[in-house]
Amino acid sequence: MEHIKIIIEKSADHLNAYAEKLAGIYGAGDTMAEVEASIEQSVALFKECNEVIPPELAGDYTLVYVFDVPSFLSHYDKILSRAALSRLTDIDQRQLGHYIQGLHKPRKDKAKKIEQALHQLGRELLAVELV
Repeated sequence: MEHIKIIIEKSADHLNAYAEKLAGIYGAGDTMAEVEASIEQSVALFKECNEVIPPELAGDYTLVYVFDVPSFLSHYDKILSRAALSRLTDIDQRQLGHYIQGLHKPRKDKAKKIEQALHQLGRELLAVELV
């Protein structure tokens, strides 16, 4: 099964999405649900309107959504507060706010630090057993 990576980026007024290695597949929306629906519609139109279908779309495939840092932080803002993310990552809340607003783009090492902290949190949550 093919995995088609869809990159999610935050713009000033909505989320943009595009297929990383397949030109012509784009989407947008205010929410992830809207973005996913837009991308699925774009894939369907692409397959319908093109005579030559890339091998990635010819068989079974899965769309894999990948966030840039601002879109991830914005999307999960209601679940992961800046204070909580700051405690997890040791990155100042104000700096996280700058990333969300697009005032600054995190360096690769900062983006990796955020990613690793989130993965660690995920592992801890997976280990939780409630009685």
